[in-house]
Amino acid sequence: MDHTAVITRYIVDEFLPDVGVGDLTADYDLFAGGVIDSLALLKVIDWLGTRFRLSLDDVELSPDNFRTIDDINAFIGAAGGQQ
Repeated sequence: MDHTAVITRYIVDEFLPDVGVGDLTADYDLFAGGVIDSLALLKVIDWLGTRFRLSLDDVELSPDNFRTIDDINAFIGAAGGQQ
């Protein structure tokens, strides 16, 4: 299932308030672009767990899983996210 629109909306609302949703591409490197740092990553992971009902105890939380919106979307699918 494709969750890129939901993820993009969250990233823009939380970290890029001056950017339009359509301006953030799914392959944009969120770390290299300074959108997400290590503290923000924790906030994203917490949101993912709640929003997609992920059990994060048994999944690898590598930063590479969260580098782009496409990566986050793939992570949700691999972690068995719902909705």
